[in-house]
Amino acid sequence: MPDALRLALTTLTIAPVRGPARLDRRTAGWAMVLAPAVGLALALTAGGLVYLLRVAGAPNLLAAALDIGLLALLTRGLHLDGLVDVVDGLASYKDPEGTRAVMKRPDAGPLGVSALVLVLVVQVAALASAVGQHRGTLSLCVAVMTGRLAVTAACVRVPAAVPEGLGALVARTVRAGVPSALCGLLVAGGAVALAADPDAARGPLLRAGLAAAAVLLGLLVARVVRGHVVRRVGGLTGDVLGALNEVATTVALVVLALGAVRA
Repeated sequence: MPDALRLALTTLTIAPVRGPARLDRRTAGWAMVLAPAVGLALALTAGGLVYLLRVAGAPNLLAAALDIGLLALLTRGLHLDGLVDVVDGLASYKDPEGTRAVMKRPDAGPLGVSALVLVLVVQVAALASAVGQHRGTLSLCVAVMTGRLAVTAACVRVPAAVPEGLGALVARTVRAGVPSALCGLLVAGGAVALAADPDAARGPLLRAGLAAAAVLLGLLVARVVRGHVVRRVGGLTGDVLGALNEVATTVALVVLALGAVRA
């Protein structure tokens, strides 16, 4: 477990920790299981920035933009880079080998850049709405953990696209029941936190359902996207994991933002 935690931190964040003493598929599997917990730590760090900016009187939009920017910094933009590469690869309409070749290019195509801009704009707008409803930190925690849980789920049955790289290291390393258990914990935790919100105008049952909807819809959309991307790419890669993280995070943030207005 210590090696798995170090691998999760060094892979998913810029935390200044040593790499694992032992790097094998078992360690990699546990690292992917710990991904949602790492997401929680990232979200709480970024959520602290939201709180400080609100105390300072910063506009909601500015607070949200700086917060999403901090998340990108804390993760080295790894997931956003994966999103750009996957979109560029899909836009090539080539076979799996050709698609992966496009994804490895250092440049970014117009569709990849457009996808990056769209995702960032939607995330900032959704988070700004949640911040305006005094749910910025909570929404960020649920959404970021949902994104990392989509990564965990992708490591259950999906084969690796190539025999080397991050995808090969983590593919099929997570047991089938683990993502479901983590999803249940995330739904329960988010539901309790939202239901106990003293600033909400609606009943606790509606607010609890909001957290469940955000997590489940985020994972569902990521699952659909995963099926298409894996067929086109030929299996799991590090870029695919990054793209799935951003998709699930964005969907969860949108659901939470829309629900915050009504709840």
